[in-house]
Amino acid sequence: MIRALAAALACAAALAGCDSAPRTPFKGIDVTGAALGGELRLTDHNGKPRTMADFRGKVVAITFGYTQCPDVCPTTLSDWNKALKLLGQDAGRVQMLFVTVDPQRDKPELLKEYVPAFNPGFLGLYGTEAQTKKVEDDFKIYAQQKATTPGQYIMEHDARTYVFDANGKVRLVEAPGTNPEAIASDLRLLLNSA
Repeated sequence: MIRALAAALACAAALAGCDSAPRTPFKGIDVTGAALGGELRLTDHNGKPRTMADFRGKVVAITFGYTQCPDVCPTTLSDWNKALKLLGQDAGRVQMLFVTVDPQRDKPELLKEYVPAFNPGFLGLYGTEAQTKKVEDDFKIYAQQKATTPGQYIMEHDARTYVFDANGKVRLVEAPGTNPEAIASDLRLLLNSA
């Protein structure tokens, strides 16, 4: 009997500890204060050099991918387009950036055709291999070529989307496949706190 009572108390204490965990209103993963990002010194698909400072005052979403991606990249861009449509007029206060992890093939002309096809306000960003590697390191993402046939390859890469508030602070990581309604809910929270 005493053992059963002790076990019940230990279980209750453990559950109470879970209840005292900080709560977040976000659907995505709250990473507020994490050391992710950096200045993001790249060039947009219009040939304009960009840094995070260019987007101050907007909520910024940054996703990594490549134009020949068969699945997750186009799905992510499509889901974010749908999320922005759910925001109505507030969509103009959000900037989506698509950073290529394949600078060898994703030239500015290709990015300019591909990225705005999902939403005219989306920007594709590219850099040299060294610049791209620095951004990958700053965001702690994995990206690597994987040969498929002689002379052909795909890019294995992280598919998370990083969301920064209007002050340029990283706040959220959205997983690939997050539904547009959840994304829009998180964006509203960030926009309303700006």
